[in-house]
Amino acid sequence: MAMKIKAKLKGDAVQVKIMAKHDMLTYDQAKKKGTEANFITHITAKVGDKVVFDASTSQFLSKDPLFQFKFKAINGIKAGDKLEVTWTDLKGNTETASKPIK
Repeated sequence: MAMKIKAKLKGDAVQVKIMAKHDMLTYDQAKKKGTEANFITHITAKVGDKVVFDASTSQFLSKDPLFQFKFKAINGIKAGDKLEVTWTDLKGNTETASKPIK
């Protein structure tokens, strides 16, 4: 499992796209396959110690979901700073990746 992250500074805002590689098995799909449900339940993005995105999610996202958001580049956030993204799934697995803001 992995993530692809794109973060670009445009004017005073940072535009972010994240593709999280995850099967996102719903309860129904898992029952049909004879396995346990497992999907991303929470995702957080930070620059330094500042949280810039925080969301709880559900089983109704597609496989390999795409998250898009933007935030104001305030308090010294600039190109070159690292955006760190962490997600947690239903089984408690976490994945963290970071990418510098371009």
